[in-house]
Amino acid sequence: MRIFTRFSLSFTALGLIFAASPASAIQFDSDVPAAVREQVQDDLGMVAGLRGGAGSRLHREIFGDVSGATYAKWFNRRVNQAGRSLCWEDNAVACVLTAWENKIWFSPNYTSFSHPQIARLMVIFHEARHTEAAEGFWPHRKCPTPFLDEQGNEVRSIWTGSSLAGEMACDDEAKGAYGIAVIFLKNIAKNCTSCTEKVKMDAELYGTDQLNRITNSVYRRELSEDR
Repeated sequence: MRIFTRFSLSFTALGLIFAASPASAIQFDSDVPAAVREQVQDDLGMVAGLRGGAGSRLHREIFGDVSGATYAKWFNRRVNQAGRSLCWEDNAVACVLTAWENKIWFSPNYTSFSHPQIARLMVIFHEARHTEAAEGFWPHRKCPTPFLDEQGNEVRSIWTGSSLAGEMACDDEAKGAYGIAVIFLKNIAKNCTSCTEKVKMDAELYGTDQLNRITNSVYRRELSEDR
């Protein structure tokens, strides 16, 4: 999955998100299909109801405990608008366009492929991390060429299947957009007490995939050993 930081234009229409946190709302651009709006609302509504205790060290540092209220607060402080954009890349799934604060953009690839609910949430939380201007929007780094996992297999996008070698689709830090996705997903897989086994299995699968995007071995180990 490629996530990019770009610039674009928008026209907005009002929609509500994270019903568990009624003080917050998100504005959807008028060209965001109604089905996408409903799906995003359902996805964030699901995560708002999660329960799971204290979580790992990095999870406590980034989010707090494993709970829907914690996730709602973290997300709503970062995102209040959503739009639709090509994100300038054929394989992009979503992006942040830094001319617009607190806004994420969905590309056609977001709905062109069928993925589990927790995978869609992974994308949304990844993008929320990119809205943090004080941290320079957590830019990505170029993936190595060739780009192989620890078993020697080529690393490809779990979302589109495209090759990632040489693409700006990796991180060399533990707390960037890919890193916090790993932390979020691995804690759902291990600590969520309200999740179904299917959700936890999906979280483990996608969390392991996102860990491959951390090219710095020190930080990849830190994420792997996070307890």
